[in-house]
Amino acid sequence: MKFAFAVVLIAAMGMPALAGAQTAALEGAKVYFVQPADGATVSSPVTVVFGLSGMGVAPAGVEKENTGHHHLLIDRPPFGEAEGDDMASGLPADDHHKHFGGGQTEVTLELAPGPHTLQLVLGDAAHVPLDPPVTSEVITITVQ
Repeated sequence: MKFAFAVVLIAAMGMPALAGAQTAALEGAKVYFVQPADGATVSSPVTVVFGLSGMGVAPAGVEKENTGHHHLLIDRPPFGEAEGDDMASGLPADDHHKHFGGGQTEVTLELAPGPHTLQLVLGDAAHVPLDPPVTSEVITITVQ
């Protein structure tokens, strides 16, 4: 019991760093789609490959300088334009916000036929967007 309490206490001591001010983005950092291309017509399941330059990828919860992890926004307004896009809060996890906290750089998604928008947002160890935000262009794909 004492060991479990100690583990919780040690973890909680690290939380202020995770919950504090936004993590600074390196100047010139860019996140982008390797595939699919903007305007592509694809079949489901769709493989989406993420690209990142100027910073590295690290899993959520790992505080390593100049790193972050990917979040994929699906079928929603561009980041910063939707209600609830609070720069100091973590991104939600739902059908429109996919987290890749394991440090993944690609995903295969089942998407319904029709047009879909995709955007990448780089988050810090606590899923909070960097400051300034490192976001991709919004791309549109059509699933046939």
